[in-house]
Amino acid sequence: MKESESREEICRIGRSLFERGYVHATAGNISVRLADDGFLITPTDACLGFLDPAKLARLDAGLNQTAGDRASKTIALHARIHAAATRFDAGTRCVIHTHSTHCVALSLQQPGEELLPALTPYFVMKVGHVPVIPYQRPGAPEAAELVAQAIERYGAQGTPIRAVMLERLGPNVWHETPAAAMAVLEELEETAKLWLWSGQAMERRPQALGPAQIDELRRSFGARW
Repeated sequence: MKESESREEICRIGRSLFERGYVHATAGNISVRLADDGFLITPTDACLGFLDPAKLARLDAGLNQTAGDRASKTIALHARIHAAATRFDAGTRCVIHTHSTHCVALSLQQPGEELLPALTPYFVMKVGHVPVIPYQRPGAPEAAELVAQAIERYGAQGTPIRAVMLERLGPNVWHETPAAAMAVLEELEETAKLWLWSGQAMERRPQALGPAQIDELRRSFGARW
């Protein structure tokens, strides 16, 4: 997309996420890597439901801000995700971070190495593995390093990831476009909701898909699991 199109799309996706409750107040941010390897990112303390395309922060490839309102402090994390993820998927262009309620709720319940098991076929196909990154304060450089390590680890195993969960903060997801990244986020949050709700309604947690079922999804749909 052209830069002007990326600006409009960031604002459209931000508004959609806000109106449907995937983000609230000034939580969350969206970044897009541009053709010159610079970035657009939502400004610090901006509400994603009321973004102005002209006020999005513009940074060059060295993360020096060149235009717009002050960039979100998470630009360092986003830049690390863009750099690490493109090693395994060259089309990666957009990163979305939210504080989505059900994902955060799961991360409060003594999280394991991954946020969710292979619960549904569309979670396996559209999201994949979601490693949990141990809690770090918002904007901590240690979080960016841990996320980059997770992307490298899963990619080296032949199961590239499109999402990580920052414990007590929220998911980061990435894909080729803002719309595609939003679809990953939607599937992740809805699966987290299903896991929480089914656990409350049943005496035990539902069973995950088995190896044969997951292998069929790999062969039929190229699932990254």
